[in-house]
Amino acid sequence: MHVFYTPDIQNSNELPEEEAAHAIRVLRLQTGDEVMLTDGQGNFYRAEISTATNKRCLVRVLETIAQEPLWSGYLHIAMAPTKNMDRTEWFAEKATEIGFDELTFLNCRFSERRVIKTERISKILISAIKQSLKARLPKLNEMTDFDRFIAQPFDGQKFIAHCYEGEKPLLKDIIRKGENALVMIGPEGDFSEEEVEKAIGQGFQPISLGRSRLRTETAALVACHILNLENQ
Repeated sequence: MHVFYTPDIQNSNELPEEEAAHAIRVLRLQTGDEVMLTDGQGNFYRAEISTATNKRCLVRVLETIAQEPLWSGYLHIAMAPTKNMDRTEWFAEKATEIGFDELTFLNCRFSERRVIKTERISKILISAIKQSLKARLPKLNEMTDFDRFIAQPFDGQKFIAHCYEGEKPLLKDIIRKGENALVMIGPEGDFSEEEVEKAIGQGFQPISLGRSRLRTETAALVACHILNLENQ
């Protein structure tokens, strides 16, 4: 059954314009066809199309289905976006399919990209929750300066992945299941040594993601996967 993102479904029985166009013009759905809706806040809705025109698609909700959380704890990934936006978009899609709760883009000393348009990323997240049958849409934040980000409160474990020498436990070995977790991933040039020290001063623990040298988006995806698996 086709899934459509309808964040305002509890107040309106009309699909958003883009979703309506996809349902009527692309999929050729008609009055009487059943569809599945999600509000991105933890609920699915089994519904029937009641009106289908070239520009509008109205539905009648038949059943509300609350989706239980698919993992425990709150999982937050903060990463410096890559110079090539395709790689950042690839991460956003795949991480959403795996499962996490919040994504922040970091502006670091060695960042290769200082500006990012979140509208495109938001559409990718929406598409990914529909494809992977998730009823919760990850929170997406605008680009945030590194110093400002590490100073923000976070109730849970805080980690920073970097490539400098030193004692760094594997992320998988120190996660406490069920507890909120935040992982920061730096740009291709890594965090600066000063940034690492600042993060440690704010309660972040340095961690390793394994012996392989990973690109930014790969490291972020590995971190997301580890957090998700350990909290199943």
